[in-house]
Amino acid sequence: MLQDADRERQEAFERQQIAGGLTRLREQTRTLENKDYASATCYGTASIDSLLPYFIDTVNARKKERSKYKTAGHENKALQHILSIDTESACAITLKIVFDKVFSFRKKNSTVVSVTESIGKAIEAELQMRYYEKEAPALFAYLKDAYWHQSRGTEYKRKQMQTCFNRSDIPKWKHWENSVQIQIGTWFIDLLCESSGWFTKFTEFKGKRRCNYIYPTEKFFKFKDDIVKQTELFSPLSWPMIVEPKDWGVLESGGYYLNDLNRCHDMVRRGVPSSIQGKKTREFLNKIQKVPYRLNSFTITISEILEARQHEVGKFRPSINLEEPPKPLDIATNEEAKAEWKKKANEIHTKNVNNFRISCRTRMTLNVMQEFKDKVYWIPWSFDYRGRTYPIPSFLTPQADDFGKSLIRFADESEITEDGKEWLAFHVATTFGLDKATMDERKAWPYIPENASLIKRVATDPIDNIGDWEGVEEPWQFAAACEEFYSVVIAKTRSTTGLPVATDATCSGMQVLAGLARDKSTASMVNVIPSNEPQDAYKVIAEKALPNIPERFKPYWDRKCTKRTVMTIPYNAKPFSNRSYIRVALKEKGIEIEPEELTQTVKAVRAAMEEVFPGPMMVMRWIEKEVTRALKNGATELSWVTPSGFRVTQRLMKMNVKRLDLKLMGRCQISIPNGEKGVDTLHHKNATAPNLIHSLDASLLHISAVKFNPPIALIHDSVLCRATDMSHLSHLVRDTYMHLFAEHDYLSTFAESIGAETKPPMVGTLKPESVIESTYFFC
Repeated sequence: MLQDADRERQEAFERQQIAGGLTRLREQTRTLENKDYASATCYGTASIDSLLPYFIDTVNARKKERSKYKTAGHENKALQHILSIDTESACAITLKIVFDKVFSFRKKNSTVVSVTESIGKAIEAELQMRYYEKEAPALFAYLKDAYWHQSRGTEYKRKQMQTCFNRSDIPKWKHWENSVQIQIGTWFIDLLCESSGWFTKFTEFKGKRRCNYIYPTEKFFKFKDDIVKQTELFSPLSWPMIVEPKDWGVLESGGYYLNDLNRCHDMVRRGVPSSIQGKKTREFLNKIQKVPYRLNSFTITISEILEARQHEVGKFRPSINLEEPPKPLDIATNEEAKAEWKKKANEIHTKNVNNFRISCRTRMTLNVMQEFKDKVYWIPWSFDYRGRTYPIPSFLTPQADDFGKSLIRFADESEITEDGKEWLAFHVATTFGLDKATMDERKAWPYIPENASLIKRVATDPIDNIGDWEGVEEPWQFAAACEEFYSVVIAKTRSTTGLPVATDATCSGMQVLAGLARDKSTASMVNVIPSNEPQDAYKVIAEKALPNIPERFKPYWDRKCTKRTVMTIPYNAKPFSNRSYIRVALKEKGIEIEPEELTQTVKAVRAAMEEVFPGPMMVMRWIEKEVTRALKNGATELSWVTPSGFRVTQRLMKMNVKRLDLKLMGRCQISIPNGEKGVDTLHHKNATAPNLIHSLDASLLHISAVKFNPPIALIHDSVLCRATDMSHLSHLVRDTYMHLFAEHDYLSTFAESIGAETKPPMVGTLKPESVIESTYFFC
């Protein structure tokens, strides 16, 4: 029972998150405005999205009108350029520059001359880049890949591209006169003011001097205030909690306690608000929220040392700041030395900016880590619309990256057992990179003398022996596993364990499809049926396809060539996608493939899959056929209830949008008002089978977790618990799978839910109860 004092402590903590979120939002807004990037602020992006369609309509109407009449010579030049660029691109460019300039803290940036000239120059730059791309597409692509990764603005990139093209044989770009640039900018500004009423020109007198500015109107400020208020409502930081989260009810929000925080998070993300979820579903969610965690002092210490040393390991990327080279003593007189120094200084600047960008995730994790260093904490969870479970906080959760996962432990530890020692050994070997080895090999690996010595070095002196662990498959989790195994099993300085140990489904999508179709052939390939070692479906498909592929590929043909094609069967991958995966796999081996050869190879692989995976291939085709029929019969959405009581509502609509690919400013999307164009049939056809599979593998874990009392966490179709509890949990998952598919014909239930007109296909060769003895079903 939560005490009043504990609740007050949590509510104070949540107020701190709300205040922190507001502070962060306002600081980000000020920073963007100071850097003349107001178009990237919350009000800037929302305003541009809202205004762009109306601005485009106004410009198109004026273009149509102006193209009917002759114009004076000086006007004709400007109009010629205005008509040469598509309206959508020109309007997007105009709006970005207007927001960047008008809301800049430098008042001179908002003068009419400054704004109109900048618009004209930006439109010219866009057409200039399109000219280069048209004249020499290969050279343009090469220069873009080689130079545009640098942390520089659009004008720097334009000049760089212009310099390179001027050295080529391509005819030079003919630059526009400054007066023409201003006329073009003025033309667009006038139409912007006309179409929105959000901006106006204002003349300010300073003595006898007159200066024209572009100002936002009261109408705009009202819109901006509404946008900022809405954004601030959803700005609170989402951190773990220092008390148990509030239970989710039929209609009551769960997780956080304050309304200002829990209204930011629904129980079902992207779900239908009126949809009521089943009792067992809520019971599952409330149960995993009651699991307490604490941080791992071992990995905290390592991270603090490596942060101070600016040493990168795996996903741990601290902010690395390289020093600028010293200026040459004769920089004022030696142009060659000055140019060389500027080049090196620019390289350092680019590296520092890129380092700061890629270190963002690590820096944020380290900041939250400091807040929870000495605390026991809890994690509020929610569902996506298919029933898969996700932590609401972004940091210190089981679904973090390798570094983030290594930081967490279950707060409630258990006395180590002989079975627990075996699972700890399994975890050490798996994080080292032996995830494809047999269970016996993994459990024996830490006891091999050289491996035991490695574990001791990492556990007792991870910094001086960093070369022993920084290059393994999951370095941070491996380091944490070494410390746990050494302390609990080898040195025996601790008798309890709280390290999360993970087991994962073997291609969960195929396991679900095998159960739905009762397909023994598929089941045997994905470890539903017992075997002495993990099965390799990719290798089997490669061997089956081998006789029918082109002769010259046979020496290079292996499991890697079929891996992605087989992996994506449950995700409705079509032959076109298969072509891409196989082409890339062969190219990595140095083999270029001709179109006819690729067609032959894809046919061979798909024929092999039809033979090895008959059930899944039939089920996928049946789902696609029946979904198409249901939508033609008037369905606007599809809905089904999983065995755990979770209601999935799949509503996929075509949106009226247009995507722009601006050469210098990047890609953007225009959303048309009232943009739903109807049901997206193609999306439904492609998404239903994957979503059905995800909903069922989620349901499998819902039911299993409700029966499991020790601490548990989830990562999609993977489960985590203490080493001492893993044998029990693995048995529960297998038992639940058996009951789901042995006692129920769920495919027929799904058929009724979507109003299918034909019976679902059933191979009928699998007895799901055989999974009880399968060692590698979850491993």
